[in-house]
Amino acid sequence: MATTRTHALKKWDTLHNNGPFPLKTLYVTELEGDGNIPDKIDRYNDAATEIQRLIKETNADNQGFRAYGSAWSMNHIAHHKDRMHYNGFMNIHVPMVAEHLHTNTRFDASNLFLFECGTIIKRVSEVLSAHGKSLKTTGASNGQTIAGCISTGVHGSALQVGAVQDYVVGLNLIIGPNENDIVYLERHTDPALNDNFAKRISKRIIRNDKLFNAALVGLGSFGFIHGIVIEAEPRFLLKRYVKRINKSTALQLADTLDFKNSSFKIPEETDAQGFGLTPYHYKVFINQYSNEPNYVVELMYKKPYVADYKDPFPIIKQSLYRDLIHLFTKMAEHFPKSIPWLVKRLRKTILPKVDEELTGTLPEIFWDAPYQGPAFACSVGVDHKNSSKALKLLADLTNNEGPIPGIFAMRFVKQTQATLGFTKFPVTCMLEIDGVLWNKTRKIMSLTEFSRRIIEVLKENDIPFTIHWGKNSDWAFPDLVNLMFDAAKINEWKACRSALLSDDMAELFSNKFLKTIGLADKELTINEDLIASL
Repeated sequence: MATTRTHALKKWDTLHNNGPFPLKTLYVTELEGDGNIPDKIDRYNDAATEIQRLIKETNADNQGFRAYGSAWSMNHIAHHKDRMHYNGFMNIHVPMVAEHLHTNTRFDASNLFLFECGTIIKRVSEVLSAHGKSLKTTGASNGQTIAGCISTGVHGSALQVGAVQDYVVGLNLIIGPNENDIVYLERHTDPALNDNFAKRISKRIIRNDKLFNAALVGLGSFGFIHGIVIEAEPRFLLKRYVKRINKSTALQLADTLDFKNSSFKIPEETDAQGFGLTPYHYKVFINQYSNEPNYVVELMYKKPYVADYKDPFPIIKQSLYRDLIHLFTKMAEHFPKSIPWLVKRLRKTILPKVDEELTGTLPEIFWDAPYQGPAFACSVGVDHKNSSKALKLLADLTNNEGPIPGIFAMRFVKQTQATLGFTKFPVTCMLEIDGVLWNKTRKIMSLTEFSRRIIEVLKENDIPFTIHWGKNSDWAFPDLVNLMFDAAKINEWKACRSALLSDDMAELFSNKFLKTIGLADKELTINEDLIASL
């Protein structure tokens, strides 16, 4: 059977040292070996039995429970003061076959895979590559677990795809200790798996769009996510360009996404009439302390897969234009740790030469995170039409009320179907401020104060916004969730959670983060239609 080691601890921290936070107990579950349980589904279900035992034990002791994977989030969303569960050893994968598919599905069985919660994105990509497949998009790097990605809405920068949760087609949740508390969810309008397979990994099957869309970005509070069924696609290549272009042109592209008619064109990426092609990915690097006339931009274009492309790693390994935190810290490591002195140097810094070009697969380009020390990341989402306006406001804030030891970037993401996904606009511009953690001084505001001013500035200037659930912010800002989402969306999310979870499980899977933002409350009136299979 799966076994769990129990550790009595006093504190827990994130990968990027955004804590530490108090903790009583850490659970670490390891799967039974395939020598003793050869069948993957049997091993998977054996692990579910162990998780239910831990939930029952935790509930009996009147404590709370929270699962985490890579501790990648830069706040306390994954934290619980009582008991936490490390998922990293739970990494079974099962490719789907035609006999597993629902009669009314639109999916190709060869593109569907079940991954257990603790599987990191890097491993997911390795599995898919062995089958000639690829994820549709990932975050900027590959160390997060698949369950962590969807719980917080991790996004890539794919204009035609969306965030990680937007290629999830099924969820296997453990919502309590009882026999009927292992649930398989999918959309009723877009079913993937048939009842025969779903019953092998669950005791209840619910096909319901509203419930599925609410649980997709569930903030870790819709129960224990045990398995995720994703839709992959045939492996492809990305041709990556890094260019320096005029600031006004880069921002015009951000506001319009009109690559066809832009004055900026990459000759190799035009159609037969000479119009620019829309890229798979567009990113703008912004040093708000510099008065240089140009920005550095990164564009990627999707290409058919061929086996004989040039090895991209020599360029990727030495490229500064991969990860914003890496870019900033590579510059910062040459300077003293005095923030004002560093900012003064940044104002004079000319970023490294660009015109990099390479071709690689998605997992090769969005590769290992190069920096894992103390770091912060603030990330707000706005409608891309407000990109340049929001950037100017926040850059002015950083210059006039800072300095802050970080720099900006923009990425652009297709709208999500998740009820509380922060990539909610038709195309969301994720405006990111990443850098190294700092201590408040007499002259420099704290990270929480800076985060608060971001919210206030956007609110004062009537720019609708969201905030990345896994990033730094002033999460205690009054009515923050109501500023980000329509009341109908918030009520629907809460109603779905209340209908799915019993009162004691709703409390068990809540934490300080959820209570702070006002999403932990149970609805008094339960709408049974939300958990009806349609």
